[in-house]
Amino acid sequence: MPLTESTTQSVLDNGGREPVLAVDNLVVTFPVRGGQVSAVADITFEVREGETLGILGESGCGKSSAGRAVMQIPSPTSGSVRLDGKELTGLTRKQLRTDRAAMQMIFQDPVSSLNPRRKVKDLVAEGRHIRGEKVTDAEIRQLLSEVGLDPDTVWDRRPHELSGGQCQRVCIARALMMRPRLMICDEPVSSLDVSVQAQILNLLEDAKSEHNLSMVFIAHDLAVVKNISDRVMIMYLGKVCEVVPSDTLVTEAVHPYTKLLLSSVPGAEDDVPVPAGELPSPLNPPSGCRFRTRCPFATEKCAAEEPALETIAPDHQIACHYARELMNA
Repeated sequence: MPLTESTTQSVLDNGGREPVLAVDNLVVTFPVRGGQVSAVADITFEVREGETLGILGESGCGKSSAGRAVMQIPSPTSGSVRLDGKELTGLTRKQLRTDRAAMQMIFQDPVSSLNPRRKVKDLVAEGRHIRGEKVTDAEIRQLLSEVGLDPDTVWDRRPHELSGGQCQRVCIARALMMRPRLMICDEPVSSLDVSVQAQILNLLEDAKSEHNLSMVFIAHDLAVVKNISDRVMIMYLGKVCEVVPSDTLVTEAVHPYTKLLLSSVPGAEDDVPVPAGELPSPLNPPSGCRFRTRCPFATEKCAAEEPALETIAPDHQIACHYARELMNA
């Protein structure tokens, strides 16, 4: 998707400052037997200073692929990723080790993202040690306490001796040790017990405030994304359908896919037509609007032309040929 006037204005609308993260025309493809999967298909977005951008969508929509591509694990097929104005795509591994440190990622499975051979004290300090920096025991203890762990209890333990929630707290402490500007959280609570999820979410909110972080929060749980985010970006089959402020998500959402997600929440009013057909294969996505095969409002224009992401209200963008009509329906 080329940068239109409206999306360019969105990127620059940050008090005249460059956003912390600016992603332009991001494309991620993976080779598979019989062709290639277009996991992320030419998307553009930004994260502003002190903001949490939620990325919401069903499994397979490309949200995790987008987050990993921003981190350059692996690098995107094409597109631009700028952190505080610094271009990350195309950097060597040595350059990335330096420039990417200000961007940290929290993964879905906290246990497998920690080295099982290392003790907690070493895991938390690992990133700084790799960079040749000295870390004091006092710094490690302070961060462990900050994430709700007793340093004396977990100091010499290894990941298999901790619960999933404790491991995720270690992952957050490890990330904060790098003094990041941006935190990318990829389904950070989906593998945890419900009783622990709220604790981790509160911890992330506190860490964001305490350390002046900006955040990308990726999840398929609409309620979680809505509560933790300032803006929500909805994805479908590798494309951005809508970007909307979280506090107006329920009342002002326009795109039929967003409305479908909202109607699927228990207790929501079921006034959205059930889409026909099955989810298309990412190996052969529909022409034009990718949601058209399941959209009750689709026309021939939707099959022939891909809708551009346009601004319809402050901080509210939508990719739909009939956005104006649906707003007034």
